[in-house]
Amino acid sequence: MAESGTRPDEPERFRRQGNVSSKGDLILENASVETCTILSWLGYGPEIIQARRDAYREYGKLITAKTRGAVTAIITGSKGEGLSSFLESDMDIMVVDNRVFCLEDDVKSSAFPGEITVLRSLSRRSYHGHCRLLLERRGTTIHRHVRDAICDDGYGREHLSSDLYVNNWSNEDLTEGMVQHERAGPSIPSTMYEHLHSDRVHALHYYCPNILSKWAARPRHWPPPEAVQRVVSLGAVLTPVGFKGSKYQHVEWRVCFNAGEIELISNLNDTQTKLYVLLKMIKNDVLHPRKKEVSSYTLKNIVLWMAENNPQASFHKKSILQWLHEALDALRVALITLELPYYMIPERNLMATSGLDEEQQRTWISTITDMLHEGPRVILRLPKIRQCIVAHPEPFRWYSGMRIELEMLTLMHMNRVVICMDENREVDDTDAILQAFKRRMGEVITDVFVRMIMEGSRANDIFKRILM
Repeated sequence: MAESGTRPDEPERFRRQGNVSSKGDLILENASVETCTILSWLGYGPEIIQARRDAYREYGKLITAKTRGAVTAIITGSKGEGLSSFLESDMDIMVVDNRVFCLEDDVKSSAFPGEITVLRSLSRRSYHGHCRLLLERRGTTIHRHVRDAICDDGYGREHLSSDLYVNNWSNEDLTEGMVQHERAGPSIPSTMYEHLHSDRVHALHYYCPNILSKWAARPRHWPPPEAVQRVVSLGAVLTPVGFKGSKYQHVEWRVCFNAGEIELISNLNDTQTKLYVLLKMIKNDVLHPRKKEVSSYTLKNIVLWMAENNPQASFHKKSILQWLHEALDALRVALITLELPYYMIPERNLMATSGLDEEQQRTWISTITDMLHEGPRVILRLPKIRQCIVAHPEPFRWYSGMRIELEMLTLMHMNRVVICMDENREVDDTDAILQAFKRRMGEVITDVFVRMIMEGSRANDIFKRILM
């Protein structure tokens, strides 16, 4: 195929290239420690991150239980990773149909019971990390959206169309208070009550031991062997989106490892996690991608490669700004060469479909080059970091503590709502635990409101402002 590939030695770029000069060591180390402290105050400390992960994992389990096992719901993206506050970004929800299994080319289907629909992947004519799906066996419990997405390829073979599958789910009746937006790739975006934004992706289980065993066998510094085995056990899914420009795009599916990647992110140490957060801030506050030419997923892959190819002990709070320099340099190389290997399947180039035009490419390369020359002052480009540096420490820590408490209460309230919801989606508002959460949330908001008024701040839309 004509698409850009990757070189066998590609991961070499993610190894540490050298140390800073001794003259700048102390300044860089002190700035690194201060940056790590500020990020913890902003809600990116290990305790709050783990609390978010636990809450969203529980939310997925509760949603799964409501379907009586028909699907598995997984909260993915920055929410599932614990790296965004309640209203800071969209909630990415992956819904995996448990009545369908897709199998790698040479995996036998005899082990699956008759009610399961079995599809066979055909990847030989698709770009790396993509495949087409041939119907091998129609199960007795096949969902209508799967059944109605099966089409003939003109040669007597039945394919499952990714386009039809997404469109079928897009035509579902909406919940009261929900507004659905235009399809975005494999996802169906929607908004509840004007401010709760979510992206829902309907996916299929994919059993691909060959792909996962190849990933697991790589020599590495990270993650540890037990984490590698957990990633392998979590398997893969196929999401309904083809390779852009492929003649089979409407029937192609993309291989994803969402649950495994959440496990990988949870195995990053504190410095590696905060490095990823800084890169996401740079994307949002400095680069401002118009679409997804550079996405959080791009940056995540850079961090994963760096973690794998360098000793864990070299990632510590005194070194975060040096690692930020290395990561920005890796991003600049990716923009120059338009090549970045996917961490799970290195043959797939994440930049192959970035849609980056030449003017934007030049601008970003120039911007990142300037940032590389700025040294530790580069973090002053980030509004949240800059505001924290100039803020008074005492009120900043107080507001930070109240924000974190309100977020934890909101997450617990979110899960309790699902528990108290009946089959008609009616919530029992008389539940004592729900009422206790609401009461304490009201107290926190009142305390913040009063202090803001006393300090001369505007206190409109306070709930949204605290949780952003």
